[in-house]
Amino acid sequence: MPTLKIAYRTFEGFERSFAQQADAFKTNHPNTDFEITPIDPEALYEQMVQHRGVLTDDYDVFLCLTDWLPELMSFNGLTNLDSFLETSPPQDYPDGWSDSMLTLQKDSNGSMFAMPYHDGPEMFMYRADLFEDAAEKAAFEVEYGYPLQVPETWAQFRDAAKFFTRPDQNLYGAMIAGLNDGHNNVYDFFIHLWSRGGTLFDVDWKPTFHDVIGQEALQYYADLILTHNVCPPKTLEYDSVASGVAYAQGEAAMMWNWCGFSALAELEDSKIKGQNRVGLVPRGENGRHMSLNIYWVLGIPAGSANKDLAWDFLRHCATPEMDKITAEAGGTGVRLSTWRDPDIQSTFNYYTAIEDVHKNVESPPRIPEYPAINEVFNQMQHAVVTQQKSVTQALNDAAAECEKILRTAGYYA
Repeated sequence: MPTLKIAYRTFEGFERSFAQQADAFKTNHPNTDFEITPIDPEALYEQMVQHRGVLTDDYDVFLCLTDWLPELMSFNGLTNLDSFLETSPPQDYPDGWSDSMLTLQKDSNGSMFAMPYHDGPEMFMYRADLFEDAAEKAAFEVEYGYPLQVPETWAQFRDAAKFFTRPDQNLYGAMIAGLNDGHNNVYDFFIHLWSRGGTLFDVDWKPTFHDVIGQEALQYYADLILTHNVCPPKTLEYDSVASGVAYAQGEAAMMWNWCGFSALAELEDSKIKGQNRVGLVPRGENGRHMSLNIYWVLGIPAGSANKDLAWDFLRHCATPEMDKITAEAGGTGVRLSTWRDPDIQSTFNYYTAIEDVHKNVESPPRIPEYPAINEVFNQMQHAVVTQQKSVTQALNDAAAECEKILRTAGYYA
């Protein structure tokens, strides 16, 4: 009996969806067994990418972050899917997906190396029971001199976060995933930078993120945690999943996070079920509303001994029925059919906005050196929020380190 071995990022939503999708797969593949292994994000990258686990036969299916794909492609770590897509494409491929969901897993020649499984993007989330309460509105206007509203700008966000921070009620204004895991803590800096009009690098790959806009972005982020104290005490222990769970348990009034965590707020054990609302991520005074386009994909490790069976499973997970299961289990579906499904939109209201959000997204640099650069940003963020470095020093040190990485890799003449 063949065994399909799957490695995925630890998350209860994925645990539920993979279990159901594996059971459904057995209907047409009754002799297939499964080994489905959860691994924390940093360890997953180290095992499968950094230590080249994809070149072994340890796993047949790999749930991979799009950030890791350029490095994987640089050493042929994933199976090229072009021949599979030609002979047995998934239903409605490629028209069943937004173009933004089929871009990051292609190489420079246009070859496809993975199929989308779980979507971002990041969205703004807030509690309607707080923002729409008449007494709260009146009290806010007295204190801040303007009506309480869903924040359009980061300045408005800061005011609302201060207003709703009530430690005696275990309520804080803002939920942030501050753990130094190279995930949300890095992406949060990007969001604050980009939404203020800043950039990471110029056209010659010289760092630009340490300019005045970058300083404003990082200082604002740090101040939420360290100066304004509008975040829960465990903020630096929360990764993206833990922060999403904490928000669903009513610990914060607002959160920007992966849209899938809006689904957690609607599950039965959520303390804010029916009260969560979504909108656009706030912007800087001279910036724009934008979001981060990073998503999780299913790839077939180059070393897999069961590539044909693995493709059958990828194709299976890409069907409308299985993608809907991903959504219902607490992940975020990737097909247009799921985004537009009336039942899904009724249960998880963020799907009503997801297509619009995808129209204005940015992604981290698509270069093999990005994971190393990501770690530089990880350490930069951690140094600031633990008060080991000032904002200016941390940014300048990070810029110098990024420049060193890119110079060594030959990006500069």
